[in-house]
Amino acid sequence: MAKKEAYEQRTEELIMPVIEKNHFELVDVEFVKEGSNWYLRLYVDKEGGITIDDCELVSRAMSDILDREDYIEESYILEVSSPGLGRPLKKDKDFVRSIGEEVEIRLYKAVEKQKEFTGILKDFDKNSVTIELENGEGRIFNRSDIALIRLAFDF
Repeated sequence: MAKKEAYEQRTEELIMPVIEKNHFELVDVEFVKEGSNWYLRLYVDKEGGITIDDCELVSRAMSDILDREDYIEESYILEVSSPGLGRPLKKDKDFVRSIGEEVEIRLYKAVEKQKEFTGILKDFDKNSVTIELENGEGRIFNRSDIALIRLAFDF
């Protein structure tokens, strides 16, 4: 396991008691480098939406855990936030919750000269995602070909 994945997994394990105690959902953990800085990002949510106070609670708890455990070698910036409206579907629970919802799919490579598709999420498994296009046609995509899949939203 790469260091990045090990940090993300360890962070998830350590923060879960705080998440569960407060009836939050841990949507994702990322350890990413942007420019010259490393970021440890926790995305949290709850029924009715996460607040700034909720993010602060998780941030303080995670800071204490990080000080105590000291398992990340690199210097980094801790960020705790809401996943936002355009959050990607990553985990099975995200897909289950989104069955029947309109999703946007962006592919790494064009299929029939098109890289973006929108449709109703009908099914998924570990290898594929099935949507129903506006014309009623079913379309199956290999998950390995998908750069991004998220709920579609109109403004």
